[in-house]
Amino acid sequence: MAPRPAGRAALIPILGEVFREHGYEGASLAVIGARTGLGKGSLYHAFPGGKEEMASAVLAEIEAWFEDNLYRPLREDPDPRAAIRASLAATETYFRSGRRVCLVGVFALGEVRDRFGERIARYFAGWRDALTDALARAGRPPGEARDLAEEAVAAIQGALVAARAFDEPAMFGRSLRRIEARLLG
Repeated sequence: MAPRPAGRAALIPILGEVFREHGYEGASLAVIGARTGLGKGSLYHAFPGGKEEMASAVLAEIEAWFEDNLYRPLREDPDPRAAIRASLAATETYFRSGRRVCLVGVFALGEVRDRFGERIARYFAGWRDALTDALARAGRPPGEARDLAEEAVAAIQGALVAARAFDEPAMFGRSLRRIEARLLG
């Protein structure tokens, strides 16, 4: 059994990794309990809504991180080019240089997509829109900025999948450098 984390907030990162590794469908309460060191009763005490509430809490944590570390800086930094560079660096750090899958992407591809569809769409739209804003402020025409932003978000997600498929995390970093060159070139 895993050591018991203290409090609901301490459970969220553990739950995130369980959902990343097993998907929503495969993250049974037995798997979650084994990873957290908690029994079903304790899990339901922390998350009365069960696995759906757990996944919702993890998504809220991801949404907050991306808002604070990517979206807001992309929208508000007075130097949009620096903000784009910083957002790609933060992306590389967040995804552990391609070693960590995108949980929102995992949910988007699974049966759970319908349950969290609005949040999944909001996550990807927020990323695209914040990047579009930074690109426009950096001098790209609005239509081109949106197209480039869409292309970049899709390329980042594809690079995560490819890095995992090839078991070559460095591929993710190389892809981010090419994405940066395309966005800022």
